[in-house]
Order: sequence, then C-alpha cells, then structure tokens
Amino acid sequence: MQRRNTPTKEAVLNLLLHSKKALSQDAIERQLDIDINRATIYRVLNRFCEDELVHKIIAEDGKQYFALCKKCEKPKAMQYHFHFRCLSCDTIECLETPVHYSVPNGYEVHNANCLLTGTCNECL
Repeated sequence: MQRRNTPTKEAVLNLLLHSKKALSQDAIERQLDIDINRATIYRVLNRFCEDELVHKIIAEDGKQYFALCKKCEKPKAMQYHFHFRCLSCDTIECLETPVHYSVPNGYEVHNANCLLTGTCNECL
C-alpha cells in the first residue's frame, strides 16, 4: 500500500538517514525541530518498520531503538543481524561482519533480535 508522505515522516526519516547510530523515540523527539507528539513518532517509526525502511532494536532494558541499516545488503536481512551496544557511550550500531551462532538440533530460527553489549572500539 502506498503511504502518504508527510512533513513528520520526512523529518524522522531525514534524522535517521543522518544518524550514525540507532536512536530511541525520545532521542528522535529531542532532535526534531518540529513540534510532534510521542504517539505520532511511534506510529511513523512502526510504519517504517512495516515497510522495511528501518529496523527495531530492543535493548536489554526493553527500550526500543530504530535505525536505517546502511550496512544491510537487502531489506529482509535487517531482521537477522546482530547489533552492539556500548556501555560507555550508549551507542547501538549494526555489526558489519556476521556473528555466527548455532541452535540445538530440532530448532529452526525464523527471526532473531540479537544485541551484544560491551565496549566499542571508539571507547576502548
């Protein structure tokens, strides 16, 4: 379904396009220079997820972050890669190289929301 383009959608997408890290809803709200309510931002972000423009990363504390994955080769791959959260600078980023994992026999993975935490190479 074709979605209507609005100033809100353009502003949120532009912010994500120029961000080097995943952003939470409250970070997006703080950085936008237009007056937008929280529910509208969540609605826009969730539609972007549905349309596979962005992907959602859920941190260990349950907080949601959103990112355009510039390193993903194809949209469907967005849900199958790992992210890294730096505990020093609180940056969440997509990992460029694959992280390999295995599951026991008899299990089939259909989706993965994988977040590794530690210290990034900038903070080391």
